[in-house]
Amino acid sequence: MRAEAARPTDNPNAMDYIFKGRAAFAKSGARENVAEAIGFFERALALDPRSVEAQSRLASALVTRGSWAAPDAARADFERAEVLIGQALASSPGYPLAHQARGHLLREQHRCEDAIPEFEKVLAVDRNAVVAAANIGFCKFLTGGSDVEQIELEERAIRLSPRDPSIANRYSDIGLVHLFQSRTDEAIPWLEKARRADPGNASPRYLLACAYGLAGELDRAAAELAEAQRLTGSDRYSTIARVRATGPLNTPATRDRFEGIFLAGLRKAGMPEE
Repeated sequence: MRAEAARPTDNPNAMDYIFKGRAAFAKSGARENVAEAIGFFERALALDPRSVEAQSRLASALVTRGSWAAPDAARADFERAEVLIGQALASSPGYPLAHQARGHLLREQHRCEDAIPEFEKVLAVDRNAVVAAANIGFCKFLTGGSDVEQIELEERAIRLSPRDPSIANRYSDIGLVHLFQSRTDEAIPWLEKARRADPGNASPRYLLACAYGLAGELDRAAAELAEAQRLTGSDRYSTIARVRATGPLNTPATRDRFEGIFLAGLRKAGMPEE
């Protein structure tokens, strides 16, 4: 598996586009950065259609874009990502980036039980793979696992890679755990750290809108909600009904807290029902 993970593309120009795509993807979770990364990975794949790295990284970028897109666009991105992942794993069954992309896709499809083994396959190759470790914690949280365990996994990921491009997600996930435990005062500092670490990422702002709403800081809640919706760039999270239908936090294990805390806070921030 390590040999497969280290295998480069045969085309140096394709590798150049892969490097550019990785750099764009690492800037932040802003839509324009993800779009730029997708463009570079598409060019890499056009030059080397058999590159498992280009297939895997493009799939991950498509899943990220689909997570914020309107439902029809998200479905198209997810379907293409699934095809790319299948192609990558058909030629390199143990390739960790492909398993990480599949885990990400399954998580966004509300299939966390299936996503966890995919992230575990990544850790089998690299026990310090911080994104995979953090995703295992998040998936366990969404399926009824220990809140303490998730925080421990997220904090371990922060220690292992304190300058990781995705560290805003680590801060945001810790804030989410505190928020869903009704520890709003503890949640807000973590969510503010996430917002500062990645201002273009809408996720922490939705959680902040909820937290500020629950704390009675309604002007700040409304401002965060408006900015989150602007950054999303679609109507996917425009109403309570849409959030209930598409939000990844709405799982059987978390539904009571999703309704009683998250949606309650968004209502206070000014999100309409329909």
